[in-house]
Amino acid sequence: MPEQSSPLDLAEGDPFGPHNLPYGVFSTPDHAGHRRVGVRIGNHVLDAGAAAHALGSPYAQLLAQPSLMPLLAAGRTAWRDVRRALTAWVTVPAHRADVEPLLHPVDSVTLHLPYEVADYVDFYASEHHATNVGKIFRPDGDALTPNWKHLPIGYHGRAGTVVVSGTDVVRPSGQRKAPSDPAPVFGPSVKLDIEAEVGFVVGVPSEQGTPVPLGDFREHVFGLCLLNDWSARDIQAWEYVPLGPFLGKSFATSVSAWVTPLEALDAARTQPPARDFPLLPYLDDADEEEHGGIDLRISVAINGHLVSEPPFSSMYWTAAQQLAQMTVNGASLRTGDLYGSGTISGAEPAQRGSLLELTWNGRDPLDLPEGKRTFLEDGDVVTLTAWAPGPHGTRVGLGEVTGRIVPSA
Repeated sequence: MPEQSSPLDLAEGDPFGPHNLPYGVFSTPDHAGHRRVGVRIGNHVLDAGAAAHALGSPYAQLLAQPSLMPLLAAGRTAWRDVRRALTAWVTVPAHRADVEPLLHPVDSVTLHLPYEVADYVDFYASEHHATNVGKIFRPDGDALTPNWKHLPIGYHGRAGTVVVSGTDVVRPSGQRKAPSDPAPVFGPSVKLDIEAEVGFVVGVPSEQGTPVPLGDFREHVFGLCLLNDWSARDIQAWEYVPLGPFLGKSFATSVSAWVTPLEALDAARTQPPARDFPLLPYLDDADEEEHGGIDLRISVAINGHLVSEPPFSSMYWTAAQQLAQMTVNGASLRTGDLYGSGTISGAEPAQRGSLLELTWNGRDPLDLPEGKRTFLEDGDVVTLTAWAPGPHGTRVGLGEVTGRIVPSA
């Protein structure tokens, strides 16, 4: 009989090869209550804590946890050392006898939200998205507000409703009022939308009163993930003046079960778009050694049908600038803080990251195999996937984000 191949013998070009190694938290059917830190390799999950114990790693205790929180808090030196060890465990033939029994097929495990979300902030960092929204809602005015190119605009969201990929999204209810309506009505949202985003996960906290400068981004941010910041456009339109998003945004935010470490994306670093105005010193990244942009290629599908491919490389404001803006007033970071990039949209119509833009607020419905769509209907399944250029011509895959709309409770 031919020798059976190992799960570690991956097909050439596998986007979840040893150059990637994203982190998650999983459980198995036989130990459903036992959550463990896992690292994805190909179509398998490595029990990282068990592997560390079997191989005598000094980080065994750090990885033998039911959450990524201890690893997030451990800091950049530990992040680098653990990643190097994991790379050796899945690539050095001498380790195979210890590692292979600790691999679980991805489709056989349950994936959980891998960290406790401490605070959640969402930004508005795509010039194309902000311009489109401005044209939709202010057709006779300036598309961008006067502050937009001087600082990353954001708002604080609700950390308690961040959910892991695969969690159903209950259609939210609230007040809504069209301009022609005599009074507001209450009921389920009829303009339920998506926002294709990237989320950044904070590891090392900071002291209150001490801003985090651009150059310290990697000292605090552990990694990133795909994020869908679901939006009820009709509820939001009625409530947001003058204080901004509230119930129209706080009902659910979906994130990937996998967190990709920043180091895995070194080959995808790219220069952000040219700045149109001089930036204040705390946001000026012109002399930073590392390019602040990341070349991520994102795909958005509704019920399996591709509707958009937003390019993250077009984002005007970088993750480092967003972190600097979050803390410049002295606000502290906490382990598990999550901040979203804001909706990602490119210059082309097929690169828009929300249905608000794709359908121009319902004016131009999408043609899907199951019928036309302006906004999401009950039963619709939205899936975000992405990849980035990796070392030596490889691709780095990001964990997908998927969610199904279910009727209001």
